[in-house]
Amino acid sequence: MSTPVRVLSTIAFPEELLARLRAVSPHLFIEQHTVHGDEDLGDLYAEVEVLYTARALPQPEQAPRLRWVQLHFAGTDHLVHHPLFTTTDVVFTTVSGIHAPVIAEYVFASILAWRHQLPRLLAYQARAEWPQDRWEKFAVRELRGATLGIVGYGSLGREVARIGQAFGLRVLALKRGPSREDPGYTLPGLGDPDGRIPERFYQPHELRAMLAECDVVVVTVPLTEETRGLIGEAELRAMKPTAYLVNVARGEVVDEAALVRALEAGWIGGAGLDVFAQEPLPPASPLWRLPNVILSPHVSGFTAHYDEHAADLFAANLRRYLAGEPLLNLVDKRLGY
Repeated sequence: MSTPVRVLSTIAFPEELLARLRAVSPHLFIEQHTVHGDEDLGDLYAEVEVLYTARALPQPEQAPRLRWVQLHFAGTDHLVHHPLFTTTDVVFTTVSGIHAPVIAEYVFASILAWRHQLPRLLAYQARAEWPQDRWEKFAVRELRGATLGIVGYGSLGREVARIGQAFGLRVLALKRGPSREDPGYTLPGLGDPDGRIPERFYQPHELRAMLAECDVVVVTVPLTEETRGLIGEAELRAMKPTAYLVNVARGEVVDEAALVRALEAGWIGGAGLDVFAQEPLPPASPLWRLPNVILSPHVSGFTAHYDEHAADLFAANLRRYLAGEPLLNLVDKRLGY
């Protein structure tokens, strides 16, 4: 009998999801040890071939048999300097794509809340006040026919595009590389796997030209050295004074100081922010008090079904691993995502 593939999860999957993973193959030996904080699992890594984890990673010498790390999140910016990532042949995969539906819903919740002035409406409701001149105060700028620009066209950007098309938006997209197709994981029936929705694709050097056309801009790119500060003062000044910016990527992709100036000075109309350069967002940040900002505490990807979706993707990748097939959501170490 061949040696079982030892799999360690540092995430607290419920027993029914562990059973789903173990059912993939009798050739798998799956154990779980939940990690809290920076706890070091020490010798537990010694025989592990596959690791499922959020952030806990061993040093290369602790895990000589490790071949593959499946991450519990989509982002990889927290590990690009870890020795396991930079000095070994261990492959990494993410769960990118499993939260595309819920984050895309959040994106449009923010856009619609802005367009329909929900914060202002709720302020009147809190005061039990029927607004005077309500027709003038709450005239809606219709979304249909507006232009949506998506900065980053992976699984999330493509689901934003699919919903945007249903709202009657003209869709533009920026992505690196000439291919329209998406090699990443997509839930069945969602997204835009063939890249057919955008009216036009832009290259990174054409970012400002795309921004100038957009009524709504949604930022979904991963954080890398190339995308850090991608949306700065020049880009914000290129946007329409009525434009609405939604950032569900990473806070550092947008120059936060420039964004505050843009919102205060009217370079853009407003912003919907779920991510920030510093988290938790400090109480002194002016973003808390700007009237043209709708913000949330980095929760757009949270869903009651997160672990279930993640386990389904991990099970699919375990089957591929055992069959010697290419893994889903394989991280390109040269690009950092």
